[in-house]
Amino acid sequence: MFGSGPQGGLPHGADEDTPVFVISVAAQLSGLHAQTLRSYDRLGLVSPGRTSGGGRRYSMRDIAMLREVQRLSQEDGVNLAGIKRIIELENQVDALRARMSELTEELSAAYAAAEQAAAAVHASYRKDLVPVRQRSALVVWKPRDRR
Repeated sequence: MFGSGPQGGLPHGADEDTPVFVISVAAQLSGLHAQTLRSYDRLGLVSPGRTSGGGRRYSMRDIAMLREVQRLSQEDGVNLAGIKRIIELENQVDALRARMSELTEELSAAYAAAEQAAAAVHASYRKDLVPVRQRSALVVWKPRDRR
């Protein structure tokens, strides 16, 4: 049906987020009725891409989400409002994980910059200071009287 793309069944250059499937194919792949897909779209559970003419185009990620919505509904007995909240919370967790990863990278970069700055300061110290052996004698200096 489609070319032999890298994702198996997807057109060349497409990935799991590329909206390529019309609603009838998406319904077949997800095991749901096309009207159910329209209903899920209206409820905001799965929002497919749109063509310039307004037609729905589903990605492989959308198909997986449709299957998950169906599983939560049928196997776990979660109502559609609950499923929508679960999806929202999962999206929020994903966004927070991504942000945490960004902040961890920024923190690592800041630590590296601080170490480089400290090394530069240490490198700028004068090198003409030399260690002196300690002696056990005490030397007292008294200035001469300048009379």
